[in-house]
Amino acid sequence: MHSAYIGIACALAGAITFSAKTIIVKLAYQQGVDPVTLLALRMLIALPFFVLMAWWGGAVHLEKRDWLTVIGLGFIGYYLGSLLDFTGLQYISAGMGRLILFLYPTIVVLMSAVFLKQPIRARHVISLLLSYGGIALVFREEIKLSGELTALMLGSALVFASAVTTALYYVAGSRYVQKMGSMRYTAYASISASFFVIAHFMAMNGPEKLAVSQPVLVLAVVMALFSTVLPLWLIAEGLKRLGANQVALVGCVGPVSTMLFGQVFLGEAITGVQWVGAVLVMAGVLIISLKPQAAAKV
Repeated sequence: MHSAYIGIACALAGAITFSAKTIIVKLAYQQGVDPVTLLALRMLIALPFFVLMAWWGGAVHLEKRDWLTVIGLGFIGYYLGSLLDFTGLQYISAGMGRLILFLYPTIVVLMSAVFLKQPIRARHVISLLLSYGGIALVFREEIKLSGELTALMLGSALVFASAVTTALYYVAGSRYVQKMGSMRYTAYASISASFFVIAHFMAMNGPEKLAVSQPVLVLAVVMALFSTVLPLWLIAEGLKRLGANQVALVGCVGPVSTMLFGQVFLGEAITGVQWVGAVLVMAGVLIISLKPQAAAKV
């Protein structure tokens, strides 16, 4: 199978499994856990797997500046981005949170064009318009259905800030995926983020607060393994094979998955307008899926 098709499959699978994280977070909040504790549990459980990924990937030789950059990207993309996302989800629905977060493809495309000199092709423009237009339709409908404007604005602002950090991570990280390999890059950035998360938790709480209820612990294990470790590798592999623009666009399937998961597990309603938006998002994904191109050299 052609490398680009494998990249599309990895990016799609990563987006779907990662999108389930939002549902798990909302279910955990129903059990009374706070964002920092939940995030610490997630990273503590996932950390041994990140170390295993680093070992499996083998040794890598980088300059000190490169190591500092990878650590910084772990801070921005996985620690800060996750903290903003988890905090914002306290105030808005799972579907809306994922939709705002997945506005990042437009930011990625612009950043890639400015900083990486990657061309924006007509196919990308059409896909962006369809995907963004679909997300905008669903976003508008969520605003009409919401009765808590202040909470909606606060949650939306926090998750949008997370979208910006995600875009920065994709654009800046594409060079290191090519240089280090997806497995090693993902492992080292995630290990870095894990230590930042644990340090944050310990600065705010004692270790006794990790003694959570069994439902929260089960949800944290599921989130760590199937909505953190697995999708991080899948998305990194897709990034290596496709490049930042196409991975970001394919990732727009994530909001659709979250909407469906939210309806099943959280009882969140999906209106006709939201379904129209979902169809537009999927159409945008199909445009780049049918004619994949190799990643641009950076």
